[in-house]
Amino acid sequence: MHDFIDFSYKAWEYSKHKVESNVTEERGETIYSVDSKTTCQSYTKEDFLKEVFINETDYQRLVQLITIKKNVILQGPPGVGKTYAAKRLAFSMMGELDENRVKMIQFHQSYSYEDFIMGYRPTANGFELREGSFYKFCKQAEADSEHDYFFIIDEINRGNLSKIFGELFMLIENDKRGTQLELLYSDKLFSVPKNVYIIGMMNTADRSLAILDYALRRRFAFFEMTPSFEMEGFKRYQSEFSSSKFDALIECIRMLNKEITNDESLGAGFN
Repeated sequence: MHDFIDFSYKAWEYSKHKVESNVTEERGETIYSVDSKTTCQSYTKEDFLKEVFINETDYQRLVQLITIKKNVILQGPPGVGKTYAAKRLAFSMMGELDENRVKMIQFHQSYSYEDFIMGYRPTANGFELREGSFYKFCKQAEADSEHDYFFIIDEINRGNLSKIFGELFMLIENDKRGTQLELLYSDKLFSVPKNVYIIGMMNTADRSLAILDYALRRRFAFFEMTPSFEMEGFKRYQSEFSSSKFDALIECIRMLNKEITNDESLGAGFN
């Protein structure tokens, strides 16, 4: 190993081998396996409450929502920590900081069923059927049914949800988990495992986006996230930070949010 480029290639080669070591081909079918020997740092409810400015009552309600529905959307204005809270929620429910059981993607207007589930992609020799991110994640979870897995979707309302989810509208429901269905591009049966939880994030301030499809909306629980300046955790953090400039900035934001809330053309969703 002589230079940075060589080092970078070796690192990529190692990570590629590490990922592919759990995926094998057998008679034309992809077989997924999980290395259960990895030991991860523990992560508890108390750790979540220290890092995310949500009170214990709201945390318990959030856990209850996702446990019952299997699917939850964190909605709120930008900057309230939805993405950070989503990963920490997953870790706290798993009881450990296991990145291998958490997958995060971002929806956008060009994101499709082929990216999410399965579809044909061009190759040098024509077209090849390739598995999408959610399909592969579900197969990984299916091979490790004793542990919970969390699939996180950022900006969930930016995508064409009917187009992306397709027949999965039914399969993601809690009482339909484990139900097998034939997919659009394959004659193989597919189901969403019971140990897969879906967490979506939605920016309520972006009014230019389409309203969530009702068929999808009724399959998700919704949890409102708001600025946490009045939470005890944030107040404790602010006192420990001990900065007059920081205190002045927070006070300005509080006053601005109050004005925004009282403005009929804006409202609390823009805080």
